Amino acid sequence: MLQDKYRLQIPGPTPVPPRVQHKMARPMIGHRDPDVSKILQNCSRRLGPVFGTEEPVLILTASGTAALEGAVVNTVSPGDEAVVIVTGAFGDRFAKILSRYQIGIHRLEVPWGESCTPDRLAAYLQKRPQVKAVFMTYCETSTGVLNPIADLASVVKKYTNALVIVDGVSAVGGTPARMDQWEIDILVTGSQKAFMLPAGLSFAAVSQQAWSVIEENQQSRFYLDFLTYRSKMEQNTTPFTPAVSHLFGLAEVLDMLEEEGLEHVYSRHQQMMEMTRTGIRGMGLTLLTKDEDASPTVTAVQGGTDWSVEELRQELRRMGLRLAGGQQHLKGKIFRIGHMGYCDPLDILTTLSALEVGLTRIGVPVQLGTGVKAAEEVWI
Repeated sequence: MLQDKYRLQIPGPTPVPPRVQHKMARPMIGHRDPDVSKILQNCSRRLGPVFGTEEPVLILTASGTAALEGAVVNTVSPGDEAVVIVTGAFGDRFAKILSRYQIGIHRLEVPWGESCTPDRLAAYLQKRPQVKAVFMTYCETSTGVLNPIADLASVVKKYTNALVIVDGVSAVGGTPARMDQWEIDILVTGSQKAFMLPAGLSFAAVSQQAWSVIEENQQSRFYLDFLTYRSKMEQNTTPFTPAVSHLFGLAEVLDMLEEEGLEHVYSRHQQMMEMTRTGIRGMGLTLLTKDEDASPTVTAVQGGTDWSVEELRQELRRMGLRLAGGQQHLKGKIFRIGHMGYCDPLDILTTLSALEVGLTRIGVPVQLGTGVKAAEEVWI
């Protein structure tokens, strides 16, 4: 294979479109330049529809995990109690962040590969109505599960006065987010997933109810103080040095999303999910999640009892295709296909074709063309 050519089909970072790369390569300007202020103002406003909110969207120069930590440190204090819905590695990460701040954590454990149902959450919250916040993950990247955030948020509001705080890192931009309509209080995401940028930016939208809590919260914080970001955003600037080249790219990404239209963006991701899942079944492999729990942005596939997931990934890497492995107790047991951002149905067909060849090369009996054909029939 060509050494400098490969296909990145992991659930982040995702490929960066050439036109975005071109914009990011423009000459550097000062981060307090009026042009940067215009970009910040423009991008914050245009991010609103992607988040489904009328609230300003904060832009942080940091990874998505920093925004998750920001959501914690701005809303809860040592001694407070919070529920964390753990459906995989990133729900677990929310819990780990909370533990560092001496928050009383109630972990609602859901088997990996399943979504959290509203009934399960309702039963859990009725025994813990005193919690200050409920943390949940929209797309659980480690398993390819899409949690029913709208229904879960409704349950939280029905049984508690808690804030609804959502990790949307591998969901926002690839599947609908209706923050205001769903009564989400904080929704965060990162730049390296459906936003088609390198890692380095994260975004947070905050409801009026959450701002009221944040204004009263005495928890110490500095770089991640959302109040400081809000204040500076009102002045069309940032409290600390922003990643200016990323902002150039973000403006171009928003152009691309608007040109395609958000509803078409979401339907494209849905179609790629259906093609991937149908193709995987067509070649005789087993999916980790049920169709009703599946994410439009990432698909997890179980390995076999007589072949190695890691051997398959290594073979695919030699062929020029990069897929992700499993995390924590799923390491070596699953592989994950990312299909978000700068990705289209032709990429899915290429991935499925490479999978068939890779499986054949490591001795797995696959009838060549069956997965591709099944996916093509979805696409037609």
